[in-house]
Amino acid sequence: MLSILVAPLFAYAPAGCLCCAMLPQERTPGGWPKGQPDSAPIALHSEEINFDQVRQLTFGGQNAEAYWSQDGKKIIFQSRQEGYPDEQIFTMSADGSKKTLVSTGKGRCTCGYWSPDGKKIFFSSTHTKNEGAQPPVDMSKGYVWMVNPQFSLYTANADGSDKKVVIDKNQYVAETTVSPDGKWLYFTGGFENDLEIYRAKIDGSGIERMTNEVGYDGGPFVSWDGKKIVYRRAGLASEEAKNDYLELFKQHLVRPSKLEIWIMDADGRNRRQVTSLNAASFAPFLHPDGKRIIFSSNFGDPKGREFDLFMIDTDGKNLRRITHTPEFDGFPMFSKDGKRLVWASNRNGKVRGETNIFVADWVD
Repeated sequence: MLSILVAPLFAYAPAGCLCCAMLPQERTPGGWPKGQPDSAPIALHSEEINFDQVRQLTFGGQNAEAYWSQDGKKIIFQSRQEGYPDEQIFTMSADGSKKTLVSTGKGRCTCGYWSPDGKKIFFSSTHTKNEGAQPPVDMSKGYVWMVNPQFSLYTANADGSDKKVVIDKNQYVAETTVSPDGKWLYFTGGFENDLEIYRAKIDGSGIERMTNEVGYDGGPFVSWDGKKIVYRRAGLASEEAKNDYLELFKQHLVRPSKLEIWIMDADGRNRRQVTSLNAASFAPFLHPDGKRIIFSSNFGDPKGREFDLFMIDTDGKNLRRITHTPEFDGFPMFSKDGKRLVWASNRNGKVRGETNIFVADWVD
């Protein structure tokens, strides 16, 4: 999940400036910039043997965290476009048509997700506490992400109407996903002096803590059968690393350079580490067969700037690379039938660092 908290080390790191809000932009009735096609076919990369029929769904700006509805007919995603102060939440049909603003158009938004019946959406936003952009992050401390304490969790109808607060802790609440049976919300919270994974009933009540070790645990994704949670964790190997983490957290910051993929049962039991790559690995999602995890990582790049999609068995074996284009590929999600993959990528961009949404048929 993004906010800036899952932004990769190079390609997708929004600056949070107000300049875009001052630029005029003609929009469709749904609030999307005019002049873009719904979608377009993209040539296959010769080494990406698991993809067929790749289509680009967005064209310009910064677009990421695109997630399927359970019926595979719609996608929710976040985007930074001219005319808005910061990232907003949009929905579209699976073919890229009917792009519609469903957040308020104010503040900074992240982590949109569908209810199982497709009638509701969930997302985090700062608009109640700050209608402008997120402040720029101070990089004098090295590469860090902001854990914005102004994020609260909201729900709305699928068209964006009837927005309501679900969870507000006056601390970071984001990275929310919904169990396929519609009973549980899984999210990352920073309201107990650490970044931990929680679950709550669909109305936000009955919050339970799922992880309990010092260090960043976040980005929980529920498997399509509802039995497992995959997530990312920044382990702290020394007392110095622990102290650095806690000191940064007091300033609403986290250092993301070393993240591993973990898995646990839906009730928080049987937590175990899957990867040991010593890299920045994030955004894991379980294939519907429950045996494989797809995720993004800069593993193998000495400079740490090349992010690709990888797949690994849940027992930590059979790691293999899925994407092979330069710069960034991330935020992968399989449709419930396992036939399609949606993800964000720098491929085919008109300007350096442009991130767009792509869909491909999946070939095993």
